[in-house]
Amino acid sequence: MGGIADQLTGIPLHFPAERRWLIAMLFASALLLLLLVSAVELFTRGVGIWGINTPVNWAFAIHNYVWWLGIGHAGTLISALLLLTGSEWRNSLNRFAETMTLFAVVCAGIYPLLHLGRPWYVYWMFPYPATMGVWPQFRSPLEWDIWAVMTYLIVSLAFWYTGLIPDLAAARDRATRRGWQIFFGITALGWRGSAKHWSRWSQTYRLMAGLAVPLVVSVHSEVSLLFAAGQIPGWHSTIFPPYFVLGAAFSGFAVVSIIAVTLRSWFGLENLVTDDHLDLLGKVLLATGLMTAYGYVFEVFDVFYSGNEHELQTLADRFTGAYAWTYWGAVIFNFIPLQALWWQTVRRTGWVLLPISVSVAVGMWLERYMILVSSLYRDFLVSSWSHFTPTFWDWSTYFGTIGLFLVPFLIAIRIIPMISIFETKELLHEEQEEQHG
Repeated sequence: MGGIADQLTGIPLHFPAERRWLIAMLFASALLLLLLVSAVELFTRGVGIWGINTPVNWAFAIHNYVWWLGIGHAGTLISALLLLTGSEWRNSLNRFAETMTLFAVVCAGIYPLLHLGRPWYVYWMFPYPATMGVWPQFRSPLEWDIWAVMTYLIVSLAFWYTGLIPDLAAARDRATRRGWQIFFGITALGWRGSAKHWSRWSQTYRLMAGLAVPLVVSVHSEVSLLFAAGQIPGWHSTIFPPYFVLGAAFSGFAVVSIIAVTLRSWFGLENLVTDDHLDLLGKVLLATGLMTAYGYVFEVFDVFYSGNEHELQTLADRFTGAYAWTYWGAVIFNFIPLQALWWQTVRRTGWVLLPISVSVAVGMWLERYMILVSSLYRDFLVSSWSHFTPTFWDWSTYFGTIGLFLVPFLIAIRIIPMISIFETKELLHEEQEEQHG
């Protein structure tokens, strides 16, 4: 068991994959620089540099906001839900899944600031006792965005850091360099592993998990109401809250699988992120994918059942119109490669699970694009019909947010244990007792 602690604390303290990490960091930093350039250009020239128009006045900004927020949901869900249910296989996945959540939510949160138009007035979104008595417009979807992102980010950050404290103390006790001793000593908050510490930590950790699980459902349900509360054909549907929550879990678990396979290969963690873990990730990905596919089928049924001519026209346009490639692309990327996960051999093979997960991430991106653009570019008035074509600045902002995700994530795996040490040791101890008992 001491070997497990030494292996995991040795990654930040000695870092065996320095060259790969530096190459990845250079690539991520270039993308982050692209985001900074895009933001300066946006704030200098205005949102006219994007491809938005009338009637497509929502496009990449909202589209990628929903996509990133959906990815961020799986990390907290997989960790909090499995903690409450006592599932043992969470131990090797929860740390980097929670870390992924934090930075995906940050990427989502940057978009309301960007599409606000005047980001220096973002404080208007918060209720505070202004002398003029001006309060936010709580019926505005932009206001909903602010509260959804801030609430989810704060709870996810508290949950992540609470679970990290015992491992920071373990790294502190093994650090030999003064800088690491100071860093881990401060961040461990004086943890000594006493019975009182463990008791209070356990209560706090489970309380945070209990808050996080319903928050995952409520936040993405709120995001779906950005669409469902409107009258636009293709959006005004009661299926959107569960449809969006399942889609968020689907895309999020795909990214968790990508990260799990990559870190397992980079740092030789096959003894901790085992084939059994990949098998379980594959099963969960398949299950959430099938539930998302049910949402696709029911959405079509709902349109035919309603008989609304505008809804029927929008559905026909998604099947055969100018943006049919987004609908069929989403169907193909989300559900065709996914069927390979019915076979256990595929689920347990990292180099096969990886491209399937990438395919799902691409498919869910296309789905968000389809939901937005195919409903907006042809609404009720024929005179206002128009196509949407993303500009260079649309794409540069999106790719830049990938850098915003990767840079802090790479820094995180460089300085903190990426797998929960104490939970892994506890599980190994229980397994040894069962074998000897």
